[in-house]
Amino acid sequence: MTPTAAPHADTLALQRLYHWERHSPGKRVFVQPYGPGDVRHWTWGEALIETRRMAAHLQSLGLPPGSRIALISKNCAHWLMADWAIWMAGHVSVPLYPTLTGTSVRELLAHSGASLLFVGKLDDWASIEPGIPDELPCIAFPLAPEGAKRRFSGWDAACAAQGPLAGTPTRAADELATIIYTSGTTGMAKGVMHAFGNFAAATAAVLARVPFHPGDRLLSYLPLSHIVERTFLEHTLLATGYEVYFAESLDTFIADLQRARPTRFASVPRLYLKFQQGVLAKVPAAKLDRLLKLPVIGWLVKRRVLKGLGLDQCICAGGGAAPMPPAMLEWYKRLGLEILEAYGMTENCGVTHTNVKGHQQIGTVGPPYPGAEVRLDPSTQEVQVRCAWNMQGYYRDEAATTAAFTDDGFLKTGDKGAIAADGALKITGRVKDAFKTSKAKYVEPGPIEEKLSALPLFEACCVAGASLPQPVGLVMLGDAARAKAATAAGKAEIEAMLAKHLDAVNATLDSYLHLDALIVVGEEWTVDNGLITPTMKVKRAGIDATYGPHFERWLASGAKLVWAERVVAETPKAAQAA
Repeated sequence: MTPTAAPHADTLALQRLYHWERHSPGKRVFVQPYGPGDVRHWTWGEALIETRRMAAHLQSLGLPPGSRIALISKNCAHWLMADWAIWMAGHVSVPLYPTLTGTSVRELLAHSGASLLFVGKLDDWASIEPGIPDELPCIAFPLAPEGAKRRFSGWDAACAAQGPLAGTPTRAADELATIIYTSGTTGMAKGVMHAFGNFAAATAAVLARVPFHPGDRLLSYLPLSHIVERTFLEHTLLATGYEVYFAESLDTFIADLQRARPTRFASVPRLYLKFQQGVLAKVPAAKLDRLLKLPVIGWLVKRRVLKGLGLDQCICAGGGAAPMPPAMLEWYKRLGLEILEAYGMTENCGVTHTNVKGHQQIGTVGPPYPGAEVRLDPSTQEVQVRCAWNMQGYYRDEAATTAAFTDDGFLKTGDKGAIAADGALKITGRVKDAFKTSKAKYVEPGPIEEKLSALPLFEACCVAGASLPQPVGLVMLGDAARAKAATAAGKAEIEAMLAKHLDAVNATLDSYLHLDALIVVGEEWTVDNGLITPTMKVKRAGIDATYGPHFERWLASGAKLVWAERVVAETPKAAQAA
């Protein structure tokens, strides 16, 4: 395969905006919760009026063309309108994760050279505010924290002071559209540069494999600061003009899903697992299995479960960011929801591989998208990709950019894989994740973690043990399992399940890979305590640093199951980052 050709001008982001403004001004595009019982709607025409007014305001500031303008907010309608206004005004958007510490915010604002910052919906304004320099101009969205609205000028006031920007200003395919900072599993985040043409080419590849339609409904809740939501929501929205709903909060998430009843839905494995655990907490697995086997009742049960989750209208579901346990995929498939695992990186717009509806290959991320050329490095088995939507490079880091590509233009993903005869890719680990035990044996944690994660009790797991005689498994129980373990009888039942699962996993492994013990961690792994990224990937360096000093003590008794005490202090994010 060869990379796709340069995109047509009418597929670029701003041209698509003008298309919907001209042809569907009365079609609803956004549904935004504004608090309990309050929901606001925008049509394309209404959204473009606000976008044009904000673009006019940005132009009135006299910033040099191509200035970097940052956004920090949870997903909301104003996030997308601000992004479009930044582009319309001739500038570059720099999205920041709304879960960052103040220290990280300050670092990324400085690194990007941001000239202005949009501040929106945030859960922890107190820790973020110190990271915003006093001299940096800021604009607060209507849903920003009250403290931000008191400190900064407001979106509505800025729009009211300007007439809509006239005309149809456009941007060339090779112009820089955005700088997306990676979530940073291994140190300082890098700023990935994508041009407008990158997104157009990537979107064309997505639509060739996963067609979206104007009548679709999607719920936007995966961070818009992440590449998946930018490509698979923002740019497919611009391409096809469907309707986007937003989530209010974690507490209202199921209600938000039920309001949207999305026709397409994507998530990380951790959320699908939480859904599954929630269902099984109400209907025990054995009982659900019996009900699903009954001809008529089984169909009714499937519909009821999916409707309770807000997914009864979903015709296409996707998963990614981490491997999904095959048993969980099979469980959802029995309910009538086929979750298609996909694969990609920030550096290639998140568009590399995906399973195909009706032809799901569980255990793989499917074949490559049209236009993506994929190969394995013969010595390391690293997955390498060449396509028209690979990044322009890392912002202000020529050395890292050069190191990211082979001499013939393939992006080095850092992931190890295996490719089947039909092109389906199985991710087998990270090139740099392997560690050596004290017996001088190398351990690839990824395949062992895939086996561990098959037990629905776990919300997350990690295999560690550099310099130990044998590797160990660190596991974080899900909410239901933690609640059950609070009683003596429940804890005994869980211990029996864990012991059986450990034996079953070890039976499939060579002796030097046998897990010496399962360590049930005493705290939840969160973005705040630095043990996972905003996209729910485990930070191995953080796990090693946090738990490594305790391994010798925990394992001294020779027990195969260790209930570890809490070792992560509940400190403010700003203090943790210092």
